[in-house]
Amino acid sequence: MIRALVWCENIQNKTQEDVISVYPDGMHNTIADFLNADPNITAKTATLDDPDCGVNDETLADIDVVLWWGHIGHDKVPDCAVEMLYERVVRKGMGLICLHSAHFAKIFKRLMGTSCGLSIPAPGHAPQKLWTLLPGHPIAAGIPNPVDIEIEETYSEYFDIPQPDELVFNAAFGNCASFRAGAAYHRGRGKVFYFQPGHETYPVYHKKEIQDIILNSVYWANNKTRGQ
Repeated sequence: MIRALVWCENIQNKTQEDVISVYPDGMHNTIADFLNADPNITAKTATLDDPDCGVNDETLADIDVVLWWGHIGHDKVPDCAVEMLYERVVRKGMGLICLHSAHFAKIFKRLMGTSCGLSIPAPGHAPQKLWTLLPGHPIAAGIPNPVDIEIEETYSEYFDIPQPDELVFNAAFGNCASFRAGAAYHRGRGKVFYFQPGHETYPVYHKKEIQDIILNSVYWANNKTRGQ
């Protein structure tokens, strides 16, 4: 059984009607629900509202993979929580999947060692085609090429990340922007995957192909030798 933790800052989920209308139970619960539908995964959730912002020894004790979504609350995550996550990825082999605007999460920047900045060209929202660059990669298993996303926030290069160990997906947007949308890394004993689709006002995480990619990434990031 793979034990996953879906972390979400849970700010816009409570305050913005256009987010609530798409994810009435919260984005983190939507993701946890489709993970829990897989018989080999058990997923729980944590948010900024929890003690220690949901990141402490008790919460992480048996977790194999953390999925992280943050946007306007990056600065609210304490540095001690970031260091705890960093140590568990690098030293103990816990997997980390950073979703959408979590490119700017403290933990992702800590693991990448760069600013992780990017461009959002006008118009800032457009149709997206998600192209598979490595069809033989486990994260791309069974995924159609391309995946069409009706509307998504436009991210564009330059994306200030290190050269990915494996660039699994690239995004092409209707406004001609291009972006490295699925980047896989090895950091110490752990694996890290950044996956771009998932703007909070669009039902991206309800889309089966996106759910399948996230499921694949959880299997890929899981390290059976974690902590040994």
